Amino acid sequence: MPIYKIAVGNPGEASHPNALKAALAEFISMLIFVFAGEGSGMAFNKLTDDGSTTPAGLVAAALAHAFALFVAISVGANISGGHVNPAVTFGAFLGGNITLLRGILYWIAQLLGSVVACLLLKFATGGLETSAFSLSSDVSASNALVFEIVMTFGLVYTVYATAVDPKKGNVGIVAPIAIGFIVGANILAGGAFDCASMNPAVSFGPAVVSWTWTNHWVYWAGPLIGAAIAALIYDNILIGDNAHEQLPTTDY
Repeated sequence: MPIYKIAVGNPGEASHPNALKAALAEFISMLIFVFAGEGSGMAFNKLTDDGSTTPAGLVAAALAHAFALFVAISVGANISGGHVNPAVTFGAFLGGNITLLRGILYWIAQLLGSVVACLLLKFATGGLETSAFSLSSDVSASNALVFEIVMTFGLVYTVYATAVDPKKGNVGIVAPIAIGFIVGANILAGGAFDCASMNPAVSFGPAVVSWTWTNHWVYWAGPLIGAAIAALIYDNILIGDNAHEQLPTTDY
């Protein structure tokens, strides 16, 4: 990985108005995404009296997350790049598309957005818990780690192909829906095994509100590793030395 692509950023970047606006956009997008995604699971539990997960429930979760992510990315794309995921931000950083300081600002906003969404859900539902992400009884932490790595690889690879690649052309128009689709498809594939996070912030909010941290590290390590692999492959092999078209980040 060429070191010149990685940038720490200007010390004043964290307080620059454009950076703060971008962080606010990430906060709002994450709140929208988590509120709809987690809320759909809580609605399913209410309708089934906390019954066992069914194929219909898995499909509903996949659709809710796909639709919500499509919207969350779309509303934030022109301001922050519409990352809506610390793993995506990490992948963008490794490719030189965002500075370290701005990435940290995004991470803070994304994590706060998830926590606030879960708190709002708990209040709006009269105290129902937003269940923390967990592994199925026959799935080990190492199994789940592989799931998260592969699924997040697919997600971040899609982000690079449709939103970051300078040769994307008209494909960029469908980036939000393509990214939403891969997340929905991955939930159908991995949801029954480890809840299919692909997003550290999405699992962080429910973990904080329910204060349940069992195997929580999997939902950080897996997505960050998968994002790094996807970013390094796409940026260094498929894009190569072509000029980068950055996600909206800085103008200073």
